[in-house]
Amino acid sequence: MSTRRIIIVCGLLAAALLAVPANAQPPLPGERIAGGITAAGTDLSGLTVEEAAAKLQSVHGERLERGVITVQAADITWRLRTEVADVRLDAMKSATRAVHAGRSSAGQPVDVPLAVSYAKRAVDRFVARIDKRLSRAARDSRLKISIRRVGVTHSRRGRDIDARALTKQVRAALTDPRLMRVLRPRLISVRPKVTAGKLRRSGSTVITIEQSSFTLRLFKRLKVVRTYKVAVGQADYPTPRGLFAIQSKQVNPVWSVPNSPWAGELAGTTVTGGSAQNPLKARWMGVTGSVGIHGTSQDYSIGTRASHGCIRMRVSDVIALYKRVPLGTPVLIR
Repeated sequence: MSTRRIIIVCGLLAAALLAVPANAQPPLPGERIAGGITAAGTDLSGLTVEEAAAKLQSVHGERLERGVITVQAADITWRLRTEVADVRLDAMKSATRAVHAGRSSAGQPVDVPLAVSYAKRAVDRFVARIDKRLSRAARDSRLKISIRRVGVTHSRRGRDIDARALTKQVRAALTDPRLMRVLRPRLISVRPKVTAGKLRRSGSTVITIEQSSFTLRLFKRLKVVRTYKVAVGQADYPTPRGLFAIQSKQVNPVWSVPNSPWAGELAGTTVTGGSAQNPLKARWMGVTGSVGIHGTSQDYSIGTRASHGCIRMRVSDVIALYKRVPLGTPVLIR
């Protein structure tokens, strides 16, 4: 049987034997520990509680109270001095455990755990420092959008450690002198959710609008699949610039007329979809605020600065575009 398995089995047996009633009789003067009783592997057979306590302090005290826990990972080393963790061996309590275990062992060998205290906060801070240094979030690929080209950034794997498992290892090493004190936590590789390949295959839709050339480009799978001529905002009512997204879609949209002097007698009213007075023809794709992409009956305005901020398209073009553009589609306007 391996040493680790022996420690585990003996520890379980010891735990059962240490469930001593609160009124258990303390060690009697001159009482000797039964044969086959050990504490952290140190034989205490035949010793009095005082002799056992002295032996445990001599064998394990220095290592426990003046030792060092070392953690190594990714070519980095951290050290926790047991003094910093305020590790204290209670040798007398450990010896008393051995006495009680011997009374209940029925002649069977039992290894009792040492009574060791330590500052849990010091351990938690130590592990948190390691976790912070080693953990690195995965980086997803994302779209890289310019007016005439759409690409993707590279993804990057992240890494992590099992901080809870490392905390358990450190605590065990502080209290059991038989355990290795050089710990090497396993680095866990964290995959990005979105890779460049996945993004390329996703069929991502992107729209760019180049105001200087009055051109709307539709991208699918990072490639331009259609271009359309459009009208954009007048100098006094410019089309906003920036990266936006399609926020809403409507067929034969209702026009909520802005309460603005240019709207004349319709200012502040609502015009039903499909009405002759409604300039938002056929389709609406909201971009930001009250600005969107829509059809127009004024085809002559295409290729000019004619609107009050919106992007105008020919009716046939806006109907074709509408079918191919899902909600959330990025829209870059320059």
